[in-house]
Amino acid sequence: MWSVKSLIILAFGLFLININVDSENKEITFFLIGDSTAADKPYSGSNPEKGWGQVFPLYLKEGIRVENHAMNGRSTKSFRDEGRWDVVYDKIKEGDYVLIEFGHNDQKSKSPDRYAAADSDYRNNLIRYVIETIEKGGIPILATPISRRSFDESGNLTDTHGRYSEVVREVSEALDVPLFDLHQKSVAMLEQFGVEKSKELFLHYRPGDYAKFPEGVADDTHLSPTGAFKICDLVVEEIKEKLPELAAFLKD
Repeated sequence: MWSVKSLIILAFGLFLININVDSENKEITFFLIGDSTAADKPYSGSNPEKGWGQVFPLYLKEGIRVENHAMNGRSTKSFRDEGRWDVVYDKIKEGDYVLIEFGHNDQKSKSPDRYAAADSDYRNNLIRYVIETIEKGGIPILATPISRRSFDESGNLTDTHGRYSEVVREVSEALDVPLFDLHQKSVAMLEQFGVEKSKELFLHYRPGDYAKFPEGVADDTHLSPTGAFKICDLVVEEIKEKLPELAAFLKD
């Protein structure tokens, strides 16, 4: 009896043989699926919010393109239930990459259309995304959710994702899938920035700074332009370490 991991390793091995034959004739697509931290946001002078996936194409050379399907408020459950995964699945071809980053909304237990318990539905949803990506000849990448700016009164950063980040790591190890540990890396970055300076990474603005926020805003989840670029810097670090074959597509 073949295990899930054995089937994935076999499929991935066959894929690598095929892709080495004709990769020069195909443009690679890097798909992103996830939530608001990665999603494209409207370009507007009154909207400083940016998802890291929105600026990620600026880091890449020709030969690879980004399709960002991440969407505000989505979880591993609602992204599939709304048919958004079907759109991505139909487009995946051999040699494409699919980065999967959820967690912020899966943990919202009072939202039944989004809630996915970490050790059951969330885990199983991640596994399905991985397996279905490989079915199409794609390369899945699992990413832990980025950290919120969640300092306590003593200035210590608290973990608001709990088991959700851990489950991503466990699925990555069990299925031998590349892991971008954006949670761990963003925690280190936030701690380096500290309580006050880390506000620059998120939506912290005074009244009048932007028309969208006439009364100001203090949002510790969604990224500012600075935050989006800094998360992209972390993604690039992970690409160089975990997917060196993609490093050739990174700008100097």
